[in-house]
Amino acid sequence: MSQSNLQNPSFQPGNRRFGAVNWLGLQTLAKREILRFLNVWTQTLLAPLVTAGLFMLIFTIAIGSKRGDVMGVPFSSFIAPGILMMTVIQNAFANTSSSLVITKVQGNIVDTLMPPLSALELVLGYLAGGVTRGIIVAIAIGLAQWLVLGIVPAHPLVALLFVIIGAAFLSALGMLAGIIANKFDQMAAITNFIVTPLAFLSGTFYSVEALPPVLYQITHLNPVFYLIDGVRWGVLGISDSSPVLGFVVALGATLAACTLAWVWFNRGYRLKA
Repeated sequence: MSQSNLQNPSFQPGNRRFGAVNWLGLQTLAKREILRFLNVWTQTLLAPLVTAGLFMLIFTIAIGSKRGDVMGVPFSSFIAPGILMMTVIQNAFANTSSSLVITKVQGNIVDTLMPPLSALELVLGYLAGGVTRGIIVAIAIGLAQWLVLGIVPAHPLVALLFVIIGAAFLSALGMLAGIIANKFDQMAAITNFIVTPLAFLSGTFYSVEALPPVLYQITHLNPVFYLIDGVRWGVLGISDSSPVLGFVVALGATLAACTLAWVWFNRGYRLKA
């Protein structure tokens, strides 16, 4: 053992971290999560683009001609940012949740828990995969909407910020769901009864100003509403609520979900046999 290692207070025999942050381990986990969805890009990237296009086509044909303008813009343009964000959050959630559930079902979750990675590094590594997938999906759908509808973002940096926060929030929720679920049917139940309603009942296809008072208040308790509303303001320059309020609520919800994920990883909740 070298004299320099003995003088390094962070070095201990068998300790492979060599510092406060295991950058190599964090980079490896993030790379694994990114390559995991890139290797099946037709399912993880192309399929969401097709699904978003179908949503746009169906709602425009079925409702667009009858609905007219919404908040001063054509109906097809109004729903475009909502469909973009809805697709982003669904894919970000699927990336982290499926990664954890698959390793638990296959029995190799220990391969993730045994390396010298802290709970924070595990959270950041999984977040990297979910956020990267969300951003790629957002760029692909945004380009398609520009080509087809001619939509040019009014505030592109704001739209990108909300996309990143939305992907991070749902990635964190995906980690929580992946930790709780031990089977694919349990994950399907979480997706169908929690994530999907949050995405659909959040002003994606309508302005919340048209809702009855009770539903109006309930919608404002949904963090996804502020994500979709924030992206709509970033893309079209219109919104149902203040973008600043939306940013604060979305960021707070993201930090809360990430903190809970960190606590569960730190305790090994439903991860260690």
